[in-house]
Amino acid sequence: MWLRSIVFGIKLSLFAENIKQGLGSVKAHATRAVITSSIIAIGIAALVGILTSISAMQIAVTKTFSKMGSQSFTIRNATGVKRFGETNYSEPIKFEEAWEFQKRMEGGLSTVALQVNADFTAKASFQSAETNPNVRVLGVDADYLKTANYELESGRTFTDNEVNHAVPVVVVGQEIVDKLFPGSEKKDRAMNQVIAVNGKPYRVVGQLASKGSSMGMSGGDRVIFLPITRARRDMKLANDNCVINVAVDEVVDLEASMSEAYSTMRRIKRLKPEEEDNFVVQQSSALAKEALENIKMVSGVGTVIAIITLLGAAVSLMNIMLVSVTERTREIGLRKALGATAKQIKNQFLIEAVVICQIGGLGGIVLGLVIGNLVGVALGAGFVAPWEWMLLALVVCIVVGLVAGLYPAQRASKLDPIEALRFD
Repeated sequence: MWLRSIVFGIKLSLFAENIKQGLGSVKAHATRAVITSSIIAIGIAALVGILTSISAMQIAVTKTFSKMGSQSFTIRNATGVKRFGETNYSEPIKFEEAWEFQKRMEGGLSTVALQVNADFTAKASFQSAETNPNVRVLGVDADYLKTANYELESGRTFTDNEVNHAVPVVVVGQEIVDKLFPGSEKKDRAMNQVIAVNGKPYRVVGQLASKGSSMGMSGGDRVIFLPITRARRDMKLANDNCVINVAVDEVVDLEASMSEAYSTMRRIKRLKPEEEDNFVVQQSSALAKEALENIKMVSGVGTVIAIITLLGAAVSLMNIMLVSVTERTREIGLRKALGATAKQIKNQFLIEAVVICQIGGLGGIVLGLVIGNLVGVALGAGFVAPWEWMLLALVVCIVVGLVAGLYPAQRASKLDPIEALRFD
């Protein structure tokens, strides 16, 4: 037992000596080591940075869609692209159909709200202040805020009377308030003011709370709501293609509500049993799942790019280690003459390659975390530390060091000590 302990201690001391020599070699050839480590660091930074960014995107998507709630779904027409650019056209959901759907679902398990896209390039103004022509205008009904990812900061939403009589009132997003009413910290500074949207006057009855950045964009605050009837009257782009938003109070009622909504819409559309649906019923969580799947595809592509970068770094490291073997031929011959075995020489160069890789790897991890978390801050995801990817990066560095250093180490271990000592 004591003999094993002595052998283990000798091996450990040799390993420590090899690491010490590896660090000494790195210090002696600092410029070369820094360049090699930098190449490794770039590859690791690409790997960790991309994967950290992907994790931040996943957190941001999950947060965004969780706010929408797992108890909601939408009904819209089925227009899309089938294949090879072929348009899959289906007739829109008309306002009358949406209104009939709402009446039939009234008093059930769900809250039904109607929405129509009225304009995507509107301009709002108040006195001398005005927005850029990039404001989104939605026509909505009185229940829309109950089913959408919006909250009121001040004022109120529309009343049924305002919707029924197409009263010229608006609810505005926070970016609109900041643009039209700058220089004041008063939260309700836009309330009861008359603003112009595309040159037409509307009285502000509500201000939306800020949504902040959503996947890096602030478009959620650059929005104006009109009563859906008023939007259809004033906005030329407000066509009959309505979107129906449905929310239930309890998640256990979601499946029943979706089933009822599906059969009700088929009856309103007067579809025969053999006819295909010309509308889709889509749950909010399904949208989130689709977005996350797309992010995974991006993650795969990014990982491949990072691996290619690491392969280039490995080739560079192998080349530099071969140069190092040539430059240190006399040193290798001297060590062999003093009793160093071929295995010890081989281990020395392997450990040296791994040490260089680990220095670059640690620098790459720090740089990758900084890059990834800058993306995370921009997306509102907070600090992200993908420990599994960081551990993987360190393992990859060891593998790269061993693979890149193996051939130079073998070459060094096979040098004849007499010839090596003669080398000049």
